[in-house]
Amino acid sequence: MATGKTTERRRGRTKAPPVSYLRLIRRFPLRPIQSQAELDRAAAVIDELLDRDDLDPAEQDYLDVLGDLVERFEDEAQPIDTAGLSEAEVLAFLIEQKGVRQAEVARGAGVAESTISEILAGKRKLSRIQVEKLARYFHVGPGVFLQS
Repeated sequence: MATGKTTERRRGRTKAPPVSYLRLIRRFPLRPIQSQAELDRAAAVIDELLDRDDLDPAEQDYLDVLGDLVERFEDEAQPIDTAGLSEAEVLAFLIEQKGVRQAEVARGAGVAESTISEILAGKRKLSRIQVEKLARYFHVGPGVFLQS
């Protein structure tokens, strides 16, 4: 039979994070990104997580926070003013600036070429996953697409 003190201590404790989350923290700790090398490492972790369809809630939380850290670094390092632009206009601008074709963007970002075409034509909106993939491909923060 448990005493009142044992029950209180148990209630006061927080649940330990899942092993999957701890592995990610050990691989790339969640702290402000300070260099291009750290940005590249963060992008590799994000790519790996986005390629999986079976993220547990803790891994999804990690991905969200890491994406925010990448966005903050990229916004400070290379701010882009996209105020008032649609997603299609932002995407067209980034394609022009990088000097690539839609097919190259599709391959590089891992987004179907037909989707890129539909977004540019204003027939489709970007999903969160597509925003993350395109942001990584163009080395910009996801907020560039979300400001529109």
